[in-house]
Amino acid sequence: MLKGIDPVLGPDLLAALRAMGHGDEIAIVDGNYPAAAHAMRLIRADGLAVEPVLRAILSVMPLDADIPCPAVRSCDPSADQPASIHRAMDRLIMQALGDPARIEVAHGPAFYDRVKRCYAVVATSEPALFANVILRKGVIAQAQGGE
Repeated sequence: MLKGIDPVLGPDLLAALRAMGHGDEIAIVDGNYPAAAHAMRLIRADGLAVEPVLRAILSVMPLDADIPCPAVRSCDPSADQPASIHRAMDRLIMQALGDPARIEVAHGPAFYDRVKRCYAVVATSEPALFANVILRKGVIAQAQGGE
């Protein structure tokens, strides 16, 4: 255990987050997603849902301020409204970004292709369908004044 670090962030996930550079992306996917087939680096989060994993990652990782949409989440293309899991994910991302317009929504092959290019994929046990999100890492600016 570490002070101030969410226990959801295990050693493999923390190492991946730390190793990622500006512009690298990480996907957090549900239990139905073909994570092992799509991941360059697979990080297991068995027994965890997407929401606590997303919250934990956002607590330590800055999102990219240099692009219009540093977060992309999947959706159910047959649904008229976002599911409760999508509203929860949007809420967490909006808290980190401060702007709901900066969340892109994608599905199908376009989303799968993007996951395949991610630095890492975190495979959760989330039971909700289409509960997948990609986050693009930003930077932590150096403090002004040289200190």
